[in-house]
Amino acid sequence: MASPTRALGSLWPALVPLAGLALLAAAMVGMSGALLGGACGLALIGAVMAAVHHAEVVAHRVGEPFGTLVLALAVTAIESSLIVSVMLAGGENKAALPRDTMFATVMIIANGVVGACVLLGALRHREQSFRIEGAGPALAALATLATLVLVLPAYTVSVAGPRYTPSQLGFVAASSLTVWCVFVFFQTVRHRDYFLPPGGVPDAGDHAEPPTRARATASFALLLAALVAVVGLSKVLSPWIEDAVDRAGWPPAVVGIAIALLVLLPESLAAIRSALADRLQTSMNLAFGSALATIGLTVPVVVTVCIVLRIPLVLGLDPKEIVLLALTFLVCTIGVGSGGRTSLMLGVVQLVIFAAFLFLAVVP
Repeated sequence: MASPTRALGSLWPALVPLAGLALLAAAMVGMSGALLGGACGLALIGAVMAAVHHAEVVAHRVGEPFGTLVLALAVTAIESSLIVSVMLAGGENKAALPRDTMFATVMIIANGVVGACVLLGALRHREQSFRIEGAGPALAALATLATLVLVLPAYTVSVAGPRYTPSQLGFVAASSLTVWCVFVFFQTVRHRDYFLPPGGVPDAGDHAEPPTRARATASFALLLAALVAVVGLSKVLSPWIEDAVDRAGWPPAVVGIAIALLVLLPESLAAIRSALADRLQTSMNLAFGSALATIGLTVPVVVTVCIVLRIPLVLGLDPKEIVLLALTFLVCTIGVGSGGRTSLMLGVVQLVIFAAFLFLAVVP
């Protein structure tokens, strides 16, 4: 007979999204207060964790590298929904939120997540390997999208400020979606083997029995419920988050970092667990796939909303941030060019860049 703790552990992925929807309904009918706000905050974190859990179940059913693609899509859907909901609530005051969140996502993944995976994997296994045939094109696509979306708006002259004109926004949105779609085809159809473990050695997780079709279908339905809860609860909590940032005296960009950290936390933990289990290829698939999906899918969604609703959109980074972004891609290029082998030193360097990003965001 299963213990109550074990039974609760198996039921929480189903209960948390439903609890989140219940709290969202309570907030929508006019209930308020610190107690409800705290409960909504806990439910939001739980809904994010539940969404990624159900995405993992679906991912295990469809197999690798489709599994990491499902996780990336789930996380990107959450992040895009958070950005759009906060922008709709804040209007013109949130014109730079998509920029801040996308920049934070790239820095968190390329430096924080990858750096932690490389460092912790090196401490446990000395050296680990990954496929440069897949990581190289993924990094090239990410650098191109980041430059088009976050850097070039600071240098265009068609409109004042670090902005794009509507036609330029349409071009960048179409380019971002095109690059992402081609990468998905490259990853899942044309060169799927580039994203499998080096030497054809399967991951340990591949030996586990895949979930049944019924369980995968139920997880997909609960994934949708969790996403709805995340979107609604984030809109409810956005005034509390902004007020906390204002009281601390931090720059508005910290709101974007907070959103990115919250959304990426479950996936970051999954990537680190894979690296500790000597499955660095899965970690790389998660990291680069999420970063590409963040820009490739978030930009078209945000651009469409901004153009239709006439919401201003600021995309260009400041010079300090452009320097950090360039340094990030330089170090990542050196890492990919190392022959697909990782070392402790590279992980430390990436984590130092990540620490500099966080510190300079709070103390600009």
